[in-house]
Amino acid sequence: MKIPDFKEAKKRTKEEIKILKNEYNIPDDMKDYGKNKKYFVKTYGCQMNEHDSEVISAILEDMKFTKTDYYEDADLIILNTCAIRENAHNKTFGMLGRIKHLKQEKTNLMVGLAGCMSQEESVVNEIIDKYKWMDFVFGTHNIHKLPEILKEHTKSKKLEVNVWSNEGNVIEGLPSKRDSKYKAWVNIMYGCDKFCTYCIVPYTRGKQRSRMPEDIIDEVKNLVKDGYKEVTLLGQNVNAYGKDFKEKDYKMENLLEDVAKTGIDRVRFVTSHPWDFTDKMIDVIAKYDNICNYIHLPVQSGSSKILKLMGRRYSKESYLELYKKIRNKLGSDASITTDIIVGFPGEDEKDFEETLSLAEECKFDSAFTFIYSPREGTPAAKMVDNVSKEEKEKRLYRLNDVINKYAKEANDKYVGKTVKVLVESVSEKDNSMLAGYTDTMKLVNVKADKKYIGQIINVKIEDAKTWSLDGTIDE
Repeated sequence: MKIPDFKEAKKRTKEEIKILKNEYNIPDDMKDYGKNKKYFVKTYGCQMNEHDSEVISAILEDMKFTKTDYYEDADLIILNTCAIRENAHNKTFGMLGRIKHLKQEKTNLMVGLAGCMSQEESVVNEIIDKYKWMDFVFGTHNIHKLPEILKEHTKSKKLEVNVWSNEGNVIEGLPSKRDSKYKAWVNIMYGCDKFCTYCIVPYTRGKQRSRMPEDIIDEVKNLVKDGYKEVTLLGQNVNAYGKDFKEKDYKMENLLEDVAKTGIDRVRFVTSHPWDFTDKMIDVIAKYDNICNYIHLPVQSGSSKILKLMGRRYSKESYLELYKKIRNKLGSDASITTDIIVGFPGEDEKDFEETLSLAEECKFDSAFTFIYSPREGTPAAKMVDNVSKEEKEKRLYRLNDVINKYAKEANDKYVGKTVKVLVESVSEKDNSMLAGYTDTMKLVNVKADKKYIGQIINVKIEDAKTWSLDGTIDE
């Protein structure tokens, strides 16, 4: 049994990162383990988790499992979890409560926990203490060991906990069952060394480590061959890509340019940290038409005092300077979104007013806004939380009013224009319409035949709402 250890997870040594290409294999006696069995994977959290779930699904299908969209029909359930906010934590344990009842009816049902919550000591201790009916727990560093973990459980018939608390390596050669045939997640790096005081990711994902450029480019080229239209380059802080290379000078701007040169229709990247966003990156984005005119640039707070408490290593003034550089270079058509936390320990009314002021000045196209949620083991969790729940909620409402106002204004500018939309699916809003995104990440619902799914088409925008646009094909 390997239980996570936050002290180990926090360590950062000078030990060289290993690129491991032959780590994934399925034992012979597990290759048909999933025959006539169904699996269900539930994903919480970020795009990295979504892509991890694609890998988990592919591994299970390599073992002959068949996917089901209904957990009640599954023989194997895996919850791939997020540790960023308390809400995701509560949802996971709520889901486990429902699954427990199902397991009482289906005694052969196997249930596992994966992802960032699995890397938390307190969570795993709670599982061991109160959820002994579960079957296995594994973390973010050893997804490739899932076949062996299942094998060990079948032998012991006991809760198998196998979570690695280490800095991590780069595992190449993992399979992926992609959720889309048109757009794909591509990991370019793992982990984070920023240690923002509120964030648990450096503990759950390990140290910052970049994939080799040639492995990334080969993956993108293969996606182009398979007909994919769009890739999103993924990392906890993509702008720091390549900083860990010791023998080559190759950074995010170089990778962006090389990915653009593959000829794929669209290139996106998330998530950016303002501290590492260079002028050269902005130049490359402006140079290539297939690098999307969309930047997600988390600010977290508009108060320099709070940013310092958060350990963000930039000020309100330097953030605004970067924001204006991006706007000036990419033009007014560029879409810029952000993340903002309200109610961080120490935030007073003046600090919050500075956040409102920044939102008014930047006029973001949209923002993910949150009430501060303490995470056990982080420095911020030890800070005095001097803002009441009621005050936090009031501030969130006030901030959202500002964000929503400018989101609607940004969308209004599209009315009457013709834009290119990658059509992805039938619209959730109206099954007689299709839905897709512009290169600026605007959701568009369009009246069109299903034959256009998977294509980039011209759409004339006829109506704008706060979070979406409506249009018709402009042929």
